[in-house]
Amino acid sequence: MQQNEQMAYDRGSTIFSPDGRLYQVEYAREAVKRGSVSVGIKTEDAVVLLAEKRVSSDLLVSDTIEKIYQVDDHLAVAASGHVADARQLVEFARRESQRNTYMYEEPLETDTLAKALGDHIQQYTQYGGTRPFGCALLIAGTTRHGPELIESEPSGAIIGYKAAGIGEGRAEVEEALEDGYEEDMSVDKGIELGLSALYERDDGDLEATEAAVVSEDGVRHLSHEEVQEHAPETEEGDDEDDETEE
Repeated sequence: MQQNEQMAYDRGSTIFSPDGRLYQVEYAREAVKRGSVSVGIKTEDAVVLLAEKRVSSDLLVSDTIEKIYQVDDHLAVAASGHVADARQLVEFARRESQRNTYMYEEPLETDTLAKALGDHIQQYTQYGGTRPFGCALLIAGTTRHGPELIESEPSGAIIGYKAAGIGEGRAEVEEALEDGYEEDMSVDKGIELGLSALYERDDGDLEATEAAVVSEDGVRHLSHEEVQEHAPETEEGDDEDDETEE
């Protein structure tokens, strides 16, 4: 009997366990933890988004893997977790932004979008016949409040950050961000810090990294060449010199 009750808590997205947990939400969080890492950094004038792409085959066209999505001229999100779930949330965000522009004739504020997304996500944790979204989003925007970076997670909670990482290896990435972050840093410094955090985690593999800058001028996706220009310098040359001296 006890085992059947535990299975009910485990399977139902609307049933709290005796210790106050929603297991399906926790499983959704695990899906995010197993997803490729995404990074957001708020700089003085913009928000930098970076995302790791997992290229599982040499036959795969990496440009078809999208981890950073433009929502509006002044809004973008980076996702981690189940890509299909993230795409559904992006479409919701785009509709919200268009509706706001149509009704009020002004751009949607970043925090307003984050709250709408949080409410939408939370609804999928309290009704039967649904499951939580297995993804997290880093929402970046520049409106009258200036640059903002907000995370939404599978429970529907939304949290503002100066710099954040989501996905696999989040702890290591955020440790690097804490060490190098400065509130008045430039966009170039923000890109370099984000790439450095990814570089340390991926042992120097930045070949499949997507990057974008969200500023007052709009959302600009960086080319592969621009990403490589900001990549941290390797120590291969120093290692070779040491080997030569020996």
